[in-house]
Amino acid sequence: MNIKVKSFNELTVNELYAILQLRSEVFVVEQNCVYQDIDFKDQKSLHVIGFKDDKIIAYTRIFKPGDYFKNASIGRVVVAALERKHSYGHNLMKASINAIKENFNSDTITISAQKYLQKFYESHNFTKVGEEYLEDGIPHIRMDRI
Repeated sequence: MNIKVKSFNELTVNELYAILQLRSEVFVVEQNCVYQDIDFKDQKSLHVIGFKDDKIIAYTRIFKPGDYFKNASIGRVVVAALERKHSYGHNLMKASINAIKENFNSDTITISAQKYLQKFYESHNFTKVGEEYLEDGIPHIRMDRI
């Protein structure tokens, strides 16, 4: 998997379409969750995109401190279902953490993680903070990496 980091304005129309399709495929269809994915936060984030054979198969968006949480943050973490067996999620998280360091000069990161992925994020040195909560009907937990 080849990873690129782009601002919203650097995305091509086809890349944006593929990103939105992947997010919808996983977060809306696969997880059976009707929610407003297009939230006007993409314009202020950086987009960490995983390509395989010129196809977008993995994605996150990252925010500088203060844009989403007090700390820098990672959101919309997604890997296409057929590609998960290759552990691309771990590569994607490492690239996202590095992109935050390089672009925002920050080591402290906050995420709103789906509860069932807690161990995955713990493997990237995130720690649970506070109690479980529902976000769009799905159990989530706040996790910080310091």
